[in-house]
Amino acid sequence: MANFEQPIIIKKVKKGGHAHHGGAWKIAYADFVTAMMAFFLLMWLINMTTAEQKQGLADYFSPPSVSLSDSGAGGVMGGQAMDNAGSSMSGSAADITAQEPAAAAEAVTGEADLSVGGDARDNGSEQEASSDSEFNLKAVDAQEFHSAAASIRQAWQSMPELTPFMDNLIVEETEEGLDIQIVDQQGKRMFPEGSKYPLEPTRAAIAAMAPYLQQLNSQMTISGHTAAGGRYENPRYGAWELSADRANVVRSTLGEFGVTDDRIKSVAGRASDEPFFPNDPYMAANERVKITVLRTAPPVPVGLKP
Repeated sequence: MANFEQPIIIKKVKKGGHAHHGGAWKIAYADFVTAMMAFFLLMWLINMTTAEQKQGLADYFSPPSVSLSDSGAGGVMGGQAMDNAGSSMSGSAADITAQEPAAAAEAVTGEADLSVGGDARDNGSEQEASSDSEFNLKAVDAQEFHSAAASIRQAWQSMPELTPFMDNLIVEETEEGLDIQIVDQQGKRMFPEGSKYPLEPTRAAIAAMAPYLQQLNSQMTISGHTAAGGRYENPRYGAWELSADRANVVRSTLGEFGVTDDRIKSVAGRASDEPFFPNDPYMAANERVKITVLRTAPPVPVGLKP
């Protein structure tokens, strides 16, 4: 038998794996999920905003209307200046007022002012010019009342404690001014039964609208109303006393949060005399407090100090 050493051969087999693909797909997928989340968030925000809020956002992002006209100056504007048809530059005169020699009745001032506005000024009719100015003031008032109504609704919607009571809070623009009503609903009271003091959500709603009512620079009337058929334990304290007390408490709460006394024209109790639903005076919604902001300025001018 041959005596020799046989070499030992060890065979190692390496299995080939797939090539490394990297993590680029993870980044792409994360971007896709982020985009979808942003899309659904945008849709939710659009659904939650009111028509007035959408209009306000559109007006905020719309470009200003600027008209350019040539001028003799150079510099940064390149010979262009904003004229009266568009937005005016800071420090520039908004208009040129024609001045003529004064008549005998105007000898004290020495000049006749022809700046009473509108198209009627060019036609020489002072009465029509005054009408144009009055029309412009009414248009400004209407815009202020519309803005105040939208702001009050937005303030209420931003308060979670008022979410269950949004049907109890009504804001309407009328020819007389702005009507704000705090109304009872079936199962959702704004005042405890027979009490003149409001519940906490009612007080929060009054506090939220007080700054906007003060900014309107108009007087308001406050009236309390009750539903028909109410029963009162005290024979000397009935619907008239309760409705008047509720209106006065609302006035006091408005004053606590910034509404001055010169803004209040009247406070009255109507009992069941003016039901919200005349066909059914027993409905819970007839139990309410109504605030009417009038389209008239207060007797004391704004900014007047003793």
